Amino acid sequence: MEPMIASVEGKIKMKGDKFLIVDTGGIGHKIFVLPSVLKNSPKNGENFHLWTHLRVKEDALDLYGFAQYPELQFFETLIQISGIGPKSAMGILSIAPLDTLKKAIAAGEVSYLTKVSGVGRKTAEKVIIELRDKMGELDEAGKAMFKDDQSVLEALVSLGYSNTEAREALKQVPDGTTGVNARIKEALKILGK
Repeated sequence: MEPMIASVEGKIKMKGDKFLIVDTGGIGHKIFVLPSVLKNSPKNGENFHLWTHLRVKEDALDLYGFAQYPELQFFETLIQISGIGPKSAMGILSIAPLDTLKKAIAAGEVSYLTKVSGVGRKTAEKVIIELRDKMGELDEAGKAMFKDDQSVLEALVSLGYSNTEAREALKQVPDGTTGVNARIKEALKILGK
């Protein structure tokens, strides 16, 4: 089925704990978003654009929004897997930057996905089996970068930052920054802003 609402652009009316209300021509759309989108969204009254997925259920129409189109594509890929609904897919997308998630799946890191509420070992294994081929095999550099990101997250959490804060900072570390220490330093600069 083709999407009815592929994107939404309008003024932010309100921010909830897991959603935004975006006003488009006098109609307020409740859009469920990732914590990173919520954190980086502009103030109420300012314009904002989201790529969206409309979930049609028997008793509800739910709209899910993403700042980047690749996140939407990954979300739509996840919800095609039996046992993964929109809430679990949003949870998976919330645990790490998209590139890190793809590396975790390609590396077969089941424990990475079981951090998500509602995703047990069997479901995580199913996600990895169904998506591993799509993510491609990781070369040695990719495996090293994934391990580095895990080490950076652990270091930031041990310094007292929450998992969410650490993940958000890691998402903003420039791609060219390599090595655990360099990535930690960049993340700390971001957290210090």
